[in-house]
Formats: sequence, structure tokens, C-alpha cells
Amino acid sequence: MAKRKVTTIPATINKFTAKPVDSKKKRRVAGYARVSTDHEDQQTSYEAQVDYYTNYIKGRDDWEFAGLYSDEGISATNTKHRDGFNQMIADALAGKIDLIITKSVSRFARNTVDSLTTIRKLKEHNIECYFEKENIWTFDSKGELLLTIMSSLAQEESRSISENVTWGHRKRFADGKVSFAYSRVMGLDKGSDGQIIVNKEQAEVVKLLFRLFLNGMTPHAIAAELTKRGIKSPSGKDKWNQGTVRRMLSNEKYKGDALLQKEFTVDFLTKKHKKNEGEVPQYYVEGNHEAIISPQVFDLVQAELERRKRTEGTRYSGVTIFSNKIKCGDCGGWYGSKVWHSTDQYRKVIYRCNHKYKNEKCQTPHVTEDEVKALFVKAYNELLSEKNDIIANAEIIFQTLCTTDNLLEEKQRLEDEILILVEMTQNIVAENARVAQDQEEYQKRYDGLVQRYEAAKKEYDELAERIEQKEAQGERMRQFIKTLQKQEGIITEFDETLWGGMVDYVTIGKEERSVTFKDGTEITVE
Repeated sequence: MAKRKVTTIPATINKFTAKPVDSKKKRRVAGYARVSTDHEDQQTSYEAQVDYYTNYIKGRDDWEFAGLYSDEGISATNTKHRDGFNQMIADALAGKIDLIITKSVSRFARNTVDSLTTIRKLKEHNIECYFEKENIWTFDSKGELLLTIMSSLAQEESRSISENVTWGHRKRFADGKVSFAYSRVMGLDKGSDGQIIVNKEQAEVVKLLFRLFLNGMTPHAIAAELTKRGIKSPSGKDKWNQGTVRRMLSNEKYKGDALLQKEFTVDFLTKKHKKNEGEVPQYYVEGNHEAIISPQVFDLVQAELERRKRTEGTRYSGVTIFSNKIKCGDCGGWYGSKVWHSTDQYRKVIYRCNHKYKNEKCQTPHVTEDEVKALFVKAYNELLSEKNDIIANAEIIFQTLCTTDNLLEEKQRLEDEILILVEMTQNIVAENARVAQDQEEYQKRYDGLVQRYEAAKKEYDELAERIEQKEAQGERMRQFIKTLQKQEGIITEFDETLWGGMVDYVTIGKEERSVTFKDGTEITVE
């Protein structure tokens, strides 16, 4: 048998670069630098990375500098918002880069899936990555295995950091330490000592907003009014929106309190936040700082917000100060504004029952704003003629219907009971984890405690709502009495502030018209 002869044919193409082996063309190399915060010490690290990789790449004769990509103050747990990183990958896939150099796997990505997906996509296009700290070349046979391990370790490091930060936040919450984004809360600033202080100028805007709401305007109408007056929104914009107004009306910080942990982080990788609907504890701090709105007025606003939601199944309208203030004497529905001759010189705004042509028995007439104003002036002056008696009656009503002392005692009792039940439940859960016991018996004890907790919590919530309603009613009565006491003589013309603060509603009948004030007094006007 003849001896076999084997001749080696040398490779002519570089398997990594797809270029001829003897090609004089330099490899195009880009660097990537990132720091995850914008603190001053991290700024130094960032600048050092940029300087190092620029000089490192340019110092190689066989490399051509293809640029330095960077992200400053950006987290690596997700590549979605890293503009520098995403631009670098796009340029590489477009054929502008052959090799990417970065400090370590953790600088590249702390998300294993993102990291491996990106590396594989680059490899498909013959683009290599080099991680200097770990000495990993992605074209190396063991590169992907090492990369998977290192990425997983980096991801677990991110999880650990996230959990430590979350624990720190919740510990501060439990200790009643309040912090929030001051730029988003109009009227409150951070003082030099770190405490919350009132911004006097902005506080006037907050007071105006609450006053307009109690005068009957909707959040939409308030937003339009504030925009019209040229007042800047909390974010510094010229135009307000009803969402901003609604959030301000419901922000407990304006009455000096603070509800902590309204939201929580669902996933440390995506940084997605979710509204806290009972998944994690919340903490309510009373009297944390100086109030802009008194607690009584704030609670009155919350009660009014809730009342408007329930307004006879219809959408509350607060476009003008007369919206939802004029009631039909026939069907009990509300009057709405209508425009007659909207396009000619005879244009006129009138108010008419919204059910006038839907209900056969509704025969009430329409009214104009001037008629309603005149009706109020007459009724209010008649109220003043019996001023002392009205005030005395209002004070009796206040003492009888609006006191909450007994309810507050009961609320405290239920609060103590709930805390004890929570502690008992936590104790039996911890005991079951440590000591082997009959699981059927344990489940019975656990279910019994949960049922007691749910019953006590339901009673507590109902009681809290009753207290809030009584306090809101009491605030309405206090404001009514205070306004009436200040009035020295009769009024000769319509006063918008008096209308908003004193009138509950006006009733228009076929023949009679009346004004019902906020203390319940009803005065019929001929």
C-alpha cells in the first residue's frame, strides 16, 4: 500500500474578521464606558474609563479607533434606555465596528438575557467583544460559558443591591422619615436642615386651587382657569391639566401629613413601578410638617370628591359656579347650561332641567344667570335678618351631629385590636416555620385570625369613613357660621365667594323658587 501524503493548505481568511490573513486592513475597535450614578466620585470613574480606552485603542498599530460610546448615570439592569450602548450596537451591526472593548461584564449588562442576546447577535455579524477585567474574548470557545457565569453573578449582584436599597427605604418609612420629589409637589420645599418647609408664594396657588374646587368647579375647569391666569404648573408648564389638579386635591401632604410607599418596585431588572394596592405595607405620618390646607378643609374636599362621583349616576358638571347647584323642583334632577342663538347677536346662556324633554311631568321653566344671582341676593339678605337665630341653630347642629370624640375612641380601639391580630398571625407563621406541628390545626388557627382581622379591618374602614363624613360636615358648618358672623350688613350685589361658600343648591319650581344653605336652612323667595 502506497504511503499517504498529507499537504496542509493554510487558511487565507481570518475566521474571526472574515478578512484575508495577510490583509493590511486594521481592525476597527470601539470602547464602551458606563457608570450607574451621577455622583461626583462616579464622575471621576467615568472620565477615567473614557480616557483609558481612547488611549488604549489608539496605542495599538493593528487597531483603528472606531469611537468611544458611553452612558453616564444610567443603570445597566436593562439596555432599553441606554442610548450610548444602543447606538454602539447599531453601528456595529451596520458594519462600522469589528471589536468592542469594555471594562467588565457588569459594565456591559447586569441582565443575563440582555447580555447573551446582544453578544450572540454581534457574533452572527462577526463582531467580537472583549471584557478586560475577566479576560473574556467572545470568539474564544470558552468565552460564552464564562460570559454566562459572569453575567449571572452580575445579575445576582444587582438583585442584592436592589433588595438592600428597598430594605433601606422601607426602614426609613417605618421610622416615619419622609422624603419625596419636591419638584413635583407645588408649595413645599426642602429646607436647609432637610426638613419640609412651605413655599409661601406657591402655597397661595394651592389655596386658590382648593378654594375654586369648593366653589363648585371641576378639576378640568380649575385647570383652564389657572392656565388663563398665567400660573405655572408644578412642572413649570404654561398649561395645566385636570390630572395634575386632581392629584393635588388628593395629596395629603398639603394638610401636613405624609402617606409613605404609595408605589413599589415590581422587578429590579425592569425597574417597573406599581401602585401599592395592599401588596406591601404603607405608613401614614400625621403632623409631619406645616400644613398649607387645614385638615378639616382637606377632608371636606375629599368628601366632596367622593360625593361628585356618586351624583345620582350622572357626570358632575362644574364648568361654571352654577353647575350642579340648580335643582329641578319637579323631577329632582339638575339644571344644565344651554346656549341659544350661539352664532348670532342674540346669543344667550340659560339653565334648564336636563330631563325637561325626557320626563313628561317636568314642567319647570328655564332661568338665566342674572335671575339666579338675584334669587341668591334676596335669600341671603333674608337669612341675615335672622342671623343670630341661624347661627345659634347651626352651632347646636354642629355639636349634635358633627362631634366625633366617641367615634375616635372606637377607632383607636379597633386600631389596637388590628395590630394585635397582625402580631399574633406573624407569630404563628414564624412558629410553624420553626417547629413541626399538626398542619390542619395550624390552618384552623391561621384562618381564624385572618377572619378576625378582616372583620376588624372592615369595621375600622367603615368607622373611618363615618368620621371623615362627620368632620367634613362639621367643616362646612364651621365655614358657614364663620362667614355669617363676619357679615355686617345686607349685600346689594351678587358675591361669587359667598355663593360658593354658603349655598348648597337652588330649587326652581313651576311657581316657587328657594335657596338651601349649607346649614340646611331653606329660604323661599317670591
